[in-house]
Amino acid sequence: MVFISFIVLNLILALLYITYCKLTYGINKCSRHLVGKVVIVTGSNNGIGYETAKDLAERGARVILACRNNLRGTKARDQIIAESGNHDVHYRQLDLASFHSVRRFAEEFIKTEKRLDILINNAGVLDVDNVKTENGLFVGMQANHFGPFLLTNLLLPLIKSSAPSRIINVTSIAYSKGIIDFNNLNLEKETPQSYSKIQAYKNSKLCNVLMTTELARLLEGTGVTANCLHPGFVNTNILNFDKLPFSKYWLPITSCFVKTPWEGAQTSIYLAVSPEVENVTGCYFADCQVKILTETGRNTELARSLWEESEKIIAKK
Repeated sequence: MVFISFIVLNLILALLYITYCKLTYGINKCSRHLVGKVVIVTGSNNGIGYETAKDLAERGARVILACRNNLRGTKARDQIIAESGNHDVHYRQLDLASFHSVRRFAEEFIKTEKRLDILINNAGVLDVDNVKTENGLFVGMQANHFGPFLLTNLLLPLIKSSAPSRIINVTSIAYSKGIIDFNNLNLEKETPQSYSKIQAYKNSKLCNVLMTTELARLLEGTGVTANCLHPGFVNTNILNFDKLPFSKYWLPITSCFVKTPWEGAQTSIYLAVSPEVENVTGCYFADCQVKILTETGRNTELARSLWEESEKIIAKK
């Protein structure tokens, strides 16, 4: 009885916290246009990425939708063009779980584009099993960390030459429960029984934070900023609320607690356009405000070691 009461109490506290986040979420209020700017948004065929790309297109930017699925990518492109009136919106295929795809995307982009003002590493996966990619890495770690890490590195010269420019990494508050073990960074030592897709997600989100920390250090004085953000609890394909049992009965209730994709995109948009963060780098944001990182998240030595280890792992693939 005591155990049940404890669970109920924790559920109530969780709902109160999520409700507080819902009621106090930040909204980007900057109306700055982006005419002449070039933007990449990964994972932009739906959810937060789609809303981010659409907003930036409405501001006049040349927007590149970097998505894995051709059908969904072209459909999103057509929808954004129709809704924004901006015909300078383009789809390019990118599978972050394939280093070949990442390298091809970057090579083609550098050949055809003269600048890159804003890179938004938005794509991410959560509900994936312990399946390895063609590169021998687990899908969750490669799509969430190693893929974006490689993409950012390949595009860095162009980003630097386009300064002032911005790199924005979408992470999650789940990073605070992540673990960095350099002897098991790709979770190679996990068995099918011990592998946890949730822990893999937490670890990859911590990698996003530490990557941002090291990027900010490496780019100091270049005119390029690097920041990361937690979008909030958002009803997107990553969480798959609508696929849970009896969802048709409780989804109307959860909509009062979780953010819509438009709401979840606000901090990404804020970091992309606001003059308030023009010279801010190496920070973690939520609801359009700077938040304090955990001690692990702001560990510069750990961030540097992760960067070096990530380079080594990718170099072998």
